[in-house]
Amino acid sequence: MSKIDDKTLTELQAAAFRRLVAHLRERTDVQNIDMMNLAGFCRNCLSNWMKDAADAQGVPMTKDESRELVYGMSYDEWKAKHQKEVTPDQQKAFSERGAH
Repeated sequence: MSKIDDKTLTELQAAAFRRLVAHLRERTDVQNIDMMNLAGFCRNCLSNWMKDAADAQGVPMTKDESRELVYGMSYDEWKAKHQKEVTPDQQKAFSERGAH
């Protein structure tokens, strides 16, 4: 692979992140707990990482704002529209893997 300059690399990473977020917005059938159980991260993790990056850069951003950037709507609205009750099996798997 040829050497990619830092600016181009950042642009590629940003494009990949935007595509991931768009994909997760479309896949409302995929629950956060399932993502946590399978991959160890979820939409909330992405929004927390976004807020952490904003904080590190001195960019004002609230937790609610970072969640809206990931969910495409307020977190409460997303939960009301798309979040399902956690099943006992999901909760057991989550508990066994430990908190994130």
